[in-house]
Amino acid sequence: MAEIRDIQNFQSPSQLLAFAGLEPSIHRSGQLDNEGHMVKRGSPHLRWALIQAARLAARFSPTIGAYLDKKLAEGKHFNVAITHVAKKLVRIIFFVLKFNQPFDEQKLK
Repeated sequence: MAEIRDIQNFQSPSQLLAFAGLEPSIHRSGQLDNEGHMVKRGSPHLRWALIQAARLAARFSPTIGAYLDKKLAEGKHFNVAITHVAKKLVRIIFFVLKFNQPFDEQKLK
């Protein structure tokens, strides 16, 4: 929360993802667009906290745990799958803070 400061500074979850350094890099050459690894340009403290929160959420939340299992079933490496969970958490955090709504896990299903 301290790293984000004021959620009103972010217009979309994508901006918050970029601030956290969880957005993919994009390589463009002619007609070809490829998405690569995380850019890691944002706040390393926020990125670390989100990855740790993703690990805990996957362990204790059935819905988030199912999302992690889905990513692992797609053949993703564990660290890549956890990063996807962290991105999902960023979107959840954005909407909870931006619209001042309590978190409801039932809405994730």
